[in-house]
Amino acid sequence: MTDFPGTFLDRAGLNRQHVFELAALPEDIRSGIAAQPGETQLILLGHGGRRLWECVQAAWPGGEHPIDDYCIRTVADWFAACLPGRRYRLLYPGDAPVGLQALGRLAGWHHASPFMVGIDADWGSWYAYRAVLVADTDFAPSPVVDRGNPCLDCRRMPCIAACPAGALNGGRFDLDACSDWRLAAHSRCAEGCLARTACPVGAEHRYADAQIAHSYRQSLAMLRAWREAQPTGLTPPSATQPRTTR
Repeated sequence: MTDFPGTFLDRAGLNRQHVFELAALPEDIRSGIAAQPGETQLILLGHGGRRLWECVQAAWPGGEHPIDDYCIRTVADWFAACLPGRRYRLLYPGDAPVGLQALGRLAGWHHASPFMVGIDADWGSWYAYRAVLVADTDFAPSPVVDRGNPCLDCRRMPCIAACPAGALNGGRFDLDACSDWRLAAHSRCAEGCLARTACPVGAEHRYADAQIAHSYRQSLAMLRAWREAQPTGLTPPSATQPRTTR
């Protein structure tokens, strides 16, 4: 097995990396991947903190989804520079039905928070899944790094008090209340989640305001379009985050 060339990715802002053996993944995940001949491993790439946004700003590929476009290009550059001759197939970003949170749980990254964004005891909620690919690589599988769910030991729960919609009251996330509040005129939640910002875990890694606003503007546009296209009484699959961003 070869050493994982993670330094290139670290410099590019993709500083969270996990290698899975395809054969060792649960059947429900493997069946969705539909592995092709020669593909042996699944690589999950993410980021924690502000570095990725800084790299995107420096490169700024433009377009509607600059973070996705930057990550796609970075993966291609990584293979060309560090893994010449190796083949890969990008599942995400893309249209493949990839369970990002399921992979995050297997890697030890993801724990549930009251505000419905994955949380880690080190990074807090300020991390995201940015790329999933399958490849013909032979890296040593990554060890699970699970620091536990910090919410279980949180006594003050400032996120609950900070939510102006009361969407976190009662111990269960109220998606309709969150959605209604975000869509209200002049909502303070239009370009950010006050509950998420109030969480003290990993506060030193909090995204730059511009990145938070960029992500939440995307999710708000998706939420508004969904609401306009649907009859009343239905609940969208996600009101707080777009599919590609956390």
